[in-house]
Amino acid sequence: MNDTFFTISGSSEGIFKDKGSKFYSFAFPVSNEEEIKIIIENLKKQHHAARHHCYAYILGADKTDFRIHDDGEPSGTAGKPIHGQLLSFNLTNILIVVVRYFGGTLLGTSGLINAYKQAAKDVLEKSEIIENIIENSYHLEFEYIDMNNVMKILKEEKLNQLNPIFNLKCELDLSIRLRDTERILGRLNNIGSLHLNLTTGK
Repeated sequence: MNDTFFTISGSSEGIFKDKGSKFYSFAFPVSNEEEIKIIIENLKKQHHAARHHCYAYILGADKTDFRIHDDGEPSGTAGKPIHGQLLSFNLTNILIVVVRYFGGTLLGTSGLINAYKQAAKDVLEKSEIIENIIENSYHLEFEYIDMNNVMKILKEEKLNQLNPIFNLKCELDLSIRLRDTERILGRLNNIGSLHLNLTTGK
């Protein structure tokens, strides 16, 4: 089971120049559309004199949630080549914005496609690419009498407990790697008093 994906560790910047036009590229690790919207709005404020703020993003391990935006450039000349570089580098949960300052000379369709492609490529080559593990997070509730059985499984499976509460009624949170989920949940579900709920998946 493929339960990892590649993204970038932090924001980075790149640049490409052609016939006086400058294409400043910015890459950001992102997790949702609201975060993306704020980043784009901030870049537009910082570069309010620029003619175009083009971007592409991909969200999710399966890469099916994406958007491209040409921001006034001819259709298919900006967002699509940026998106193409994200796919070429096999990345997700990432946003690239390319800010163009017009240099006075038209680049033509092929020139624009190349410029946005090279700007996106430059910023990705300057980024630290990391591999993330897909996990599901669970909230566990169980009786105190079963605490040793729960702790034994957590220790054997090398799972970290979060927010533990140990009273007559015990609670804790934990994250389980996707490929290990079925096996570990099978073990936990054998504990009579235990109830678990999926809280988040990423």
